[in-house]
Amino acid sequence: MRSLAQTSKPAGGVVGFLVVMELGSGILQGWLSPLFSSIGQHYGVSAAALNWISAAYLLSTVLVVPLLSKLGDIFGHKRLLMISTAIVAGASVLVALAPSYELFLLGRAIQAPLAVFLPLEFAIVHQRNSERSGRSIGRLVAALTLGATLGGLLSGFVLDATGSLSVALLMPAIFVALCVPGVAIFVKESPLRTQGRVDYLGALLLGGGLVAVLGSASNLATWPPLATAAAMLVGGILLVAWVVSARRIQHPLVDLNMLLRGGIGLPIFVAFLYGAQLFGAQAPISVYLRSDPSTQGFGFGASASTAGLVLSVLAVSAFVGASLGDLVSKVLGGARTVALGGLLGAIAFALMILVPGNLLTFGVWLAISGLGSGLISSSLPTLVVQRAKADSVGIASGLYNTARTAAGGVAGALFALLMSALSTPTATGARAATQFSFHAVWWICAGLSIAFAVAVLFIKRAQVDAPAAQPTAVVEALEPIN
Repeated sequence: MRSLAQTSKPAGGVVGFLVVMELGSGILQGWLSPLFSSIGQHYGVSAAALNWISAAYLLSTVLVVPLLSKLGDIFGHKRLLMISTAIVAGASVLVALAPSYELFLLGRAIQAPLAVFLPLEFAIVHQRNSERSGRSIGRLVAALTLGATLGGLLSGFVLDATGSLSVALLMPAIFVALCVPGVAIFVKESPLRTQGRVDYLGALLLGGGLVAVLGSASNLATWPPLATAAAMLVGGILLVAWVVSARRIQHPLVDLNMLLRGGIGLPIFVAFLYGAQLFGAQAPISVYLRSDPSTQGFGFGASASTAGLVLSVLAVSAFVGASLGDLVSKVLGGARTVALGGLLGAIAFALMILVPGNLLTFGVWLAISGLGSGLISSSLPTLVVQRAKADSVGIASGLYNTARTAAGGVAGALFALLMSALSTPTATGARAATQFSFHAVWWICAGLSIAFAVAVLFIKRAQVDAPAAQPTAVVEALEPIN
């Protein structure tokens, strides 16, 4: 039996491979967005139906990420990372070669384990070297951010060069498939295990409840009110049942004491607010850039390629912020670094509203926002990891990821509903967005940024009462395959 301090070893090679793997994960996550129109033409589906490309993935991640994270804590994070990578590789091949849109969406849903890569990697690097885990997490997040930027920029060029949607979609699938033997060779199994059996009932109740709530929230504008209310009610009942179940069994999927009193509840709440601001603002910013000021009275009338170039400024600055996150945290502390990121985000949203200027000045405001997002995305998960029990880093990181994703889905739907309510009728009878509708969303995002910037400062106070992060079970590390 060994303590965590005794098992901590240099993990440079492991982190190096995982950084490359996260770069590929980011490329896959950013790969599809520029191809939506081509996918719609290929399968002959409407623009509205294309929304399910993101929805199928989002809802599936909410269902599987907590379960796979917990399985990693019990059976080994490397083992679950290999399994998840293999599933994503197979699903990506299905996405590329699907003969129908229904099978394409099935492939997107099966790609959901992609979202558990980071939680499992966080656990691996933290257990290998807890003292340097903040730096390693920053590198992983920076690689993911850079990969998403590259994916969004490269996929269109690959499609134009090959003239084949299937070939374009196969490119990231091949990379992910190559990562399976890479994990087997380069990654050592995490040495700690948590005790107990898998709480499949808890996973079903939590996942089902979140899917019902998020699914209904995401379709507020299209589902009948009665159907939306019914789905919300069912989701609420399932979540209450999950809490009751988690309090009654010895080894629940999520230890509620760890969540409420163990020091990670507040960071995860901050992650929820951050996810709402981060993902909720993306679509309005993109639409605003493309809006024609001569006909709509606002926007910049940017072409698709120009808008992509401006948005890449946001992504690149987020990469820079994530790369600097650990260094800034050493000077300010993790909580204050997250607060600084939130403050930068609030300033950027205020400037976008008050001084939109031209494309160049707007790009500067996006760069400020991206820098803040990068600082947050590299520092906030470290706060979660450092406060989790040593044998429960996987599920804690999984809850962090799920909170961000869930908040993003809800915020995106609510912001779309708000903008629709603030739209104005046109001469043709259709309704058009107004500048005030964009400003309303950005003011809300600024408010969310200030809210989590203030909330995160209370984490230090909560840390005093948090129980020491001691493992409940320790096993010998498996011998590396290499």
